[in-house]
Amino acid sequence: MKLGVLILRVVLGALFVGHGTQKLFGWFGGHGPDATGGFFDKLGLRPGRQHAVATGVAEAGGGALLLLGLFTPLAAAGISGVMAGAIKTVHAPNGPWVTDNGYEYQLVIIAAMAAIADTGPGDVSLDHALGIEAHGPFWAIASVGAGVAAATFVIDRAQKQTQAQQAQQTSGDPASADAPARAAA
Repeated sequence: MKLGVLILRVVLGALFVGHGTQKLFGWFGGHGPDATGGFFDKLGLRPGRQHAVATGVAEAGGGALLLLGLFTPLAAAGISGVMAGAIKTVHAPNGPWVTDNGYEYQLVIIAAMAAIADTGPGDVSLDHALGIEAHGPFWAIASVGAGVAAATFVIDRAQKQTQAQQAQQTSGDPASADAPARAAA
């Protein structure tokens, strides 16, 4: 039995279930989908509520799968994607250190997901019990790569749509067109 992997899966899985349900239902002191959605709106991820729900599902769902040791590469991809999204939208400009609101914590979680996908969920897992355990370097790279790629795609698309909407509102708003003339007067 791989005790270390079991401990890592259970702790991270349970915490991600909690983290996701904070967004989805406001449990464990969370803000729920509306307030979390407002934060996502400010990040340029519109509609914010939809992004908050999707993130909550990825966290809670990925956490539950990880906790159970079921479809472990999928769990690793979901959690890696959320962490990559957090790095891209919030933490990257601050450098690596968590003391400066950097991406240190998120990067540790991504590394843990790669390690779990590489070693497998262990004997005490549904993957093992069902005979569907998939692990190794390919699964580690594929899981983290898929999560990062999905997060990058979704975030870039949402931010481009937000920028396009803002540009359209600015150019289509008669009051904004008159603003330079009024300022000059």
